[in-house]
Amino acid sequence: MVLGEEEVRSLLKMEELIPAMKGALRDLSSGKVKQPVRLVVPVSEHNGFFAVMPAYGGALGAKLVTFYPDNQGIPTHHAMILLFRPETGEPLVTMDGRLITEMRTAAVSAVATDVLARPDASVLAILGSGVQARSHLEALGVVRKFREVRVWSPRHAGEFAQRFGISMAPSAEEAVRGADVIVVATSATTPVLRGEWLSTGAHINAVGATRPNWRELDDNALQKASIYVESREAAMKESGDIIAAGRVFAEIGEVVAGSKKGRESDDEITLFKSVGVAVEDIAAASLVYERAVAERGNDE
Repeated sequence: MVLGEEEVRSLLKMEELIPAMKGALRDLSSGKVKQPVRLVVPVSEHNGFFAVMPAYGGALGAKLVTFYPDNQGIPTHHAMILLFRPETGEPLVTMDGRLITEMRTAAVSAVATDVLARPDASVLAILGSGVQARSHLEALGVVRKFREVRVWSPRHAGEFAQRFGISMAPSAEEAVRGADVIVVATSATTPVLRGEWLSTGAHINAVGATRPNWRELDDNALQKASIYVESREAAMKESGDIIAAGRVFAEIGEVVAGSKKGRESDDEITLFKSVGVAVEDIAAASLVYERAVAERGNDE
């Protein structure tokens, strides 16, 4: 079976993906998933990266993904996901992974937001105006009801704000001040979010800067926050922010499972730093495959 992006889009729904990511993160932190840290091959002359991300956690497969942050007019990420039958190793499906990468990243942030953000969070700030900004706007709206949404980015914030009927902030600072939930989804390699802007009780989802020498959060923000990740091993190797912080309080899967605490007070600042891990892609692809099999069976 081969599934293109539009087929994946028709089969993958955010309302189903969020609980699937919740389960995948719980299984990862519970030791039920076999997953090495991704293998990254630099394509230095073109300022790109090629990565291989295998995992086995009920479903068996791998994502092959490229990241070219300088791309203009085409996505910065492209990917293919392959699933295999765990019992025999037979290939089951090859599917486009670009949309899955986009959607599962936001779905994982939604899981983190659901367990870490204040229940009454009502103001959302988004730094960035690309595909992750769009996907996070959808996903976070599933777990919290926001009365105000602000967006800032260096280039296309106005278009984004007009398209989705939200407010454009003139600066990152003005977007963040007073926000209850903050999404950092830019291609920045140096900090764009400063701790001095953060309100007490804020929750941050930071999904960029996934290389060890890249940052999107300043030292003040890291010092103020209780830090959560998908995988300690992956974050400590791949995230410049987590390497700079030198500490992680818990994995989100541990909070979901109840073995570690989430937010402990309304004043606490919480930070979820995402690097993206293979089990998320494989669990999402498995969901797509199950839907595709069911639909094709119904058509026969």
